[in-house]
Amino acid sequence: MSGVDSLTDDDVLVLRQRVEMLERDNRKLHKINAALIERVESGGGHRADPYAAFEHSVVLAEQVRERTEALNSALSQLKRSNRALRLANEQAEMSQQRLIDAIESISDAFVLFDHERRILLSNSRFRAFWHGTGVRIEPGTTIQDLKRLAREQGLIVEESGPERGSGSPVLKLASGRWIQVSERDTRDGGLVVLYTDITELKAFEEARRERALAQKSRLLQSLVDHLSQGVALVNGDGELEVWNRRFIELGGDDPSRQPETSGPDRLLAAVGPADGVQARETTLSDGRVLEIRTHPMPTGGYVNTYTDITERHRYAETLRESEQWIRLITDHVPALIGYVGDDLRYQFTNKVYDEWYGWPRGGLNGRLISEVQGESQFRKIKPYMDRALGGESVTFEIDEKNLHGEVRCMLKSYVPNLDSSGHAVGIFVMIRDITERRRTAHALEQAYQHLEQRVRERTSELTALNDQLRQEIHERVEVEARLREAKKEAEQANLSKTKFLAAVSHDLLQPLNAARLFTGALQEQSVDEPVARLVSSVSNSLADVESLLSTLVDISKLDAGVIRPDVNAFCVRGLLENIANEYRQVARNQGLDLHFVSSGAVIESDSQLLARILRNFLSNALRYTEKGRILFGCRRRRHSLVIEVWDTGIGIPEEKLTEIFLEFRRIAPRGGGPQDKGLGLGLAIVDKISRILGHQVAVTSVEGRGSVFSVEVPLGQLTLLPEARRPTAAVSEAWLQGARLWVVDNDQAICDGMATLLQGWGCDVVTALSLEDLERQVEVAQDPVDLLIVDYHLDNDENGVDLVAMLRAKRSDDLPVLMVTANYSHELKQQIRDLGYLLMHKPVKPMKLKTTLNHLLNSRT
Repeated sequence: MSGVDSLTDDDVLVLRQRVEMLERDNRKLHKINAALIERVESGGGHRADPYAAFEHSVVLAEQVRERTEALNSALSQLKRSNRALRLANEQAEMSQQRLIDAIESISDAFVLFDHERRILLSNSRFRAFWHGTGVRIEPGTTIQDLKRLAREQGLIVEESGPERGSGSPVLKLASGRWIQVSERDTRDGGLVVLYTDITELKAFEEARRERALAQKSRLLQSLVDHLSQGVALVNGDGELEVWNRRFIELGGDDPSRQPETSGPDRLLAAVGPADGVQARETTLSDGRVLEIRTHPMPTGGYVNTYTDITERHRYAETLRESEQWIRLITDHVPALIGYVGDDLRYQFTNKVYDEWYGWPRGGLNGRLISEVQGESQFRKIKPYMDRALGGESVTFEIDEKNLHGEVRCMLKSYVPNLDSSGHAVGIFVMIRDITERRRTAHALEQAYQHLEQRVRERTSELTALNDQLRQEIHERVEVEARLREAKKEAEQANLSKTKFLAAVSHDLLQPLNAARLFTGALQEQSVDEPVARLVSSVSNSLADVESLLSTLVDISKLDAGVIRPDVNAFCVRGLLENIANEYRQVARNQGLDLHFVSSGAVIESDSQLLARILRNFLSNALRYTEKGRILFGCRRRRHSLVIEVWDTGIGIPEEKLTEIFLEFRRIAPRGGGPQDKGLGLGLAIVDKISRILGHQVAVTSVEGRGSVFSVEVPLGQLTLLPEARRPTAAVSEAWLQGARLWVVDNDQAICDGMATLLQGWGCDVVTALSLEDLERQVEVAQDPVDLLIVDYHLDNDENGVDLVAMLRAKRSDDLPVLMVTANYSHELKQQIRDLGYLLMHKPVKPMKLKTTLNHLLNSRT
């Protein structure tokens, strides 16, 4: 390429300016030349010296010659400049054409604006955007005109912010295609804009997101299918997205088998979205008791978990009923009855005992005898108590002032409570007031000797008694004020007791967890039939204890008012059919006929709490009906639905129709038959739940013929739920054979129990009390391991999450983790879920543990 090809726009401009200057000089020279010629020609008319004239003409000729040469030189230079200018113009035209060809060849739409944002150049792809709009895009059109025309023609339907990493905005055209806009300023203040079609990229990203979501959904479904708890996840729109097989087994409707018009699941409606974690119990129609916990999600929606706590609840009811009967009997005995532990603190007192010392009901429990009776009186009875704690039964008389300041003669009996080793662990106390008996004897003795004196004394006593009565009236006013304050303190103490019972559940479940692990390991062993029955009995007893503790905690939560209902609209048919199916087999086993009448009504209620009410009704009907049948059905009213349970049982006396809804109240069987093991809490729970839900519960009965229990529920409107996938099959158990497991728990008994159980399944187990203990046994950074089982609560304010983090930091692989805890808080569950671990609550059930380990080991492969 020649040197002209390399001329820039600035060089061309300089050449043009130089040519113009040479043309001006050329015109001046022509004028000078013409002037000189005219002067020479006119010089003959002057009368001058001829020589001088000749000399002057020679000089002029020389000047003309020089000027002519300069003019020729300028003309030559002008020709060269014109030639260079022509070449530059041709090169500029060629460059412009190449630029046009270049922007036409690119795949993106291109437009070039000048410094005033007017179009200089654009390619056909840019102009193609405007086809069919009737708009012609020509040079000179401003960028503002383009935006206005795009709005008027509806060319752009959506505009979003810059794509991640690009910083360029994205437009969606009316044709459905996506365009990314890229802008760049030029040196002369202009603007270059590229419009890139990213429709295929958008489609690819959308497909990739859908595949990722599908994969996550499969993993989530696989996880929840292997939980022993029922799980149901509802999104922010109230639609069921994820559930597991256990959820359906506990009474939930299978959405995959429901028609599209079916209502929300009755278990889902039991508890719903809230600001914090919700937990409550509900009773199914077959008598099973479920604990339902709701955990709201930060993105909207919530997750429900459903745990079967039937055995624990029944055991608690039995204990409560037993205690109530003991109190009922002792409260009607005309004597002071109590029980004192070996620490000399009251553990039980009857009503007469509390009234004698002026304490509110149950206020003496936990208090020292010296605190109640005073140090002086305590010193008098201390020797007798020491003898009783030594294993001797003691009876003695002692004077003691009553609440009114009267000195009364009390006959006290202390009977030691001996344990299996013969040591006294407490004292049974019975006190009787024998003051009147002693006074009567003394009066008879003195009657013969001092009759007149006795009359005077009696008169004086009556006078003093009148004064004393006046004083007592004043004291009673003060006592009433103190009693009101004491009642308030007692109510506060009861609430504190409830909160304390819920708080200590973790400590109570620790030894129980170890025991369940050991019994689970024993049940895995091949033993003789008598031993197997014994192990089964121990396991059942531990299950009863577990159920009792859980029920006590849950009843405490009900009393503390921490359970809130989640009222939703749902079709009652599924709820009633599942409850009827659960109890039909139970009724058949008892020789009873359970007749069920379904209903398709839509109601507004908490399905879990409502199911618990109905299950209590059916359980009572089965419990108190020896023969005949039970009817379970509904009656539709104008604005409500009445669900009823009819039975042909023993019936209820009319005077006890209200009493049966009190705690620890049961109806004794006719003919003196044996009573069931219930505590009398079922209908009390029904009463509490109905008050929470605002539903009216009614009962009518004819003694000897049967009873009718009913609950009235308001009608509602149905909400549709989407159809979801079926749960996947269970994981194979073969993964446990030879699996290498590390177990960390600060309780040695739990470590031993876990090792025994896991080794029985063919696992290679290493147990440790802490990370330091584990490091002493294995090389945590290099030794092979398949799974970690870690307790969340460790010693020295340490926790399992921090331990796993430190252990993983020393290894190159991400081990699967099973975190075990008795903490049911939503925050801990969310933290464990975010870390990607599995969470299992204590006490650990062996079969649940086995299923979970198989799942984790299978997922690791």
